[in-house]
Amino acid sequence: MEGEGNERKFILSFSSEEPYERFWGREILDHSPDAVDLTRLGSMGVLLYNHNRDNVLGKVNKVWLEGQRGMAEVEFDKDEASEVVFQKVKSGTLKGVSVGYRINVIEEVKSGAVSTDGRFTGPCDVARDWMPYEISIVSVPADATVGVGRDLGQQDTTSISGTLSYFEAQLQINRNREVSV
Repeated sequence: MEGEGNERKFILSFSSEEPYERFWGREILDHSPDAVDLTRLGSMGVLLYNHNRDNVLGKVNKVWLEGQRGMAEVEFDKDEASEVVFQKVKSGTLKGVSVGYRINVIEEVKSGAVSTDGRFTGPCDVARDWMPYEISIVSVPADATVGVGRDLGQQDTTSISGTLSYFEAQLQINRNREVSV
């Protein structure tokens, strides 16, 4: 997260393709441009504290994808409750960031199988169509690779060429479902 002096605007990373262990298995958020719908977050996104919808800290000014990461410019409000968290972020006490999202399409990649784009090996579930709707400053983040002071670092930014058509991708998803565990 970057800021200058009394500036209340910061740039941060809010999501990545880092696998996250859910109770059912590993979940990966695909960050290719066709997979992430940033419309809602960009038009009415808010900055929350610990995903509490009643604890709004500020607004999301701008969102974009960069190097397989969701990036945002956020701005803290000036009310008393926001100021407490803002000061903890500014001092480095709070560094964690998380994202609230909804998955519309998920590709289940069975053990030993490869995802339709060839980037992920199962077992895992890859969110192929998902929408972030809020960004939270959190005390304990699920993805430790994003957040305050977490820039692109050593991320691999090579793109996959020759991606499959929608029809071919759906056929591969269906084949992956048929692979036995």
